[in-house]
Amino acid sequence: MGAEASGGGPALRDLVREAEISLLECKVCFERFGHRQQRRPRNLPCGHVVCLACVAALAHPRTLALECPFCRRACRGCDTSDCLPVLHLLELLGSALRQAPAANRAAPSSPGAFTCHHAFGGWGTLVNPTGLALCPKTGRVVVVHDGKRRVKIFDSGGGCAHQFGEKGDAAQDIRYPLDVTVTNDCHVVVTDAGDRSIKVFDFFGQIKLVIGGQFSLPWGVETTPQNGVLVTDAEAGSLHLLEVDFPEGVLRRTERLQAALCHPRGVAVSWLTGAIAVLEHPRALGSGAYGTTVKVFSASMQLIGQVDAFGLSLFFPSKIIASAVTFDHQGNVIVADTCSQAVLCLGKPEEFPGLKPIITHGLSHPVALTFTKENSLLVLDSAAHSVKVYKVDWG
Repeated sequence: MGAEASGGGPALRDLVREAEISLLECKVCFERFGHRQQRRPRNLPCGHVVCLACVAALAHPRTLALECPFCRRACRGCDTSDCLPVLHLLELLGSALRQAPAANRAAPSSPGAFTCHHAFGGWGTLVNPTGLALCPKTGRVVVVHDGKRRVKIFDSGGGCAHQFGEKGDAAQDIRYPLDVTVTNDCHVVVTDAGDRSIKVFDFFGQIKLVIGGQFSLPWGVETTPQNGVLVTDAEAGSLHLLEVDFPEGVLRRTERLQAALCHPRGVAVSWLTGAIAVLEHPRALGSGAYGTTVKVFSASMQLIGQVDAFGLSLFFPSKIIASAVTFDHQGNVIVADTCSQAVLCLGKPEEFPGLKPIITHGLSHPVALTFTKENSLLVLDSAAHSVKVYKVDWG
């Protein structure tokens, strides 16, 4: 008991880490709140809290009018006030915060877990992002979001290299993007819920192809090792494979691989085995809530693994709602969980069910995942409007 209360116990360190990430960090600029003026936490009239520096940056220079970066409620900078609960918490945890270096804020509680090394994006650069992909040739990160230009491309350092995809009603515009993938020859494929279509761009943003009229609600999208495109149709309950001549902008063939899925959304393919993972979201009986089922098919579309929310609850203490799925380089299935704000490894499909948390700190609302060639894990955090880069800590 004494070790836990001494300031160096693992329980206290975990508590301090969780408080720093969840409560004591401005979710706009990702800087820690503090007592000095620019870092003081300020209450907006809607109840959200940001630092004073961000209030000043968001406010109009003459009228002081601003919009909450989270709920978009209009207010004025002079209507904000100090957030006393956060200031009091800073005082209570002051000594513990000084002992915990910033680099260890998201440190794992056990060796071999993933540690957040850096993040990029942030409110304004990204607005309510929904999909994430890597360019296999350049290593650049492609994100779709709710900004004026829907597709944003980042370089390896997290700087914005390019953006395109105007918000609008024209065929080449993007109304409401849900997901994105980048093909082996660097074409960007976006699912657009606004007009229920799939749109193909070259890497510079020139429209190459619009595939409309074939889907009820195209949602998840992923590139196969053979440069095909997998698409889930959430309303039709189906999974499709598209063969496209990308340079010519011609759809060659469409094949329906599965037709009896329950609200499928996320989809991923293993480049090691060719296996395909699909996230289903069946509606729970007697309620409007959705559950989660992870199904994994072989390359020949035989079901080789399946686990639902009940099966996962036997291994994890809280409810799990999987929002994204990917494979690691060893063929393990990795999912993002919005309920516990975590990333979980489910193991190999033939070994289902199994569960090992690999990220348990530092996430607010993870909605997309992908691994780099160097085995870094990129997590798109929609609530923080950012991409977070995790690496394995072999400590």
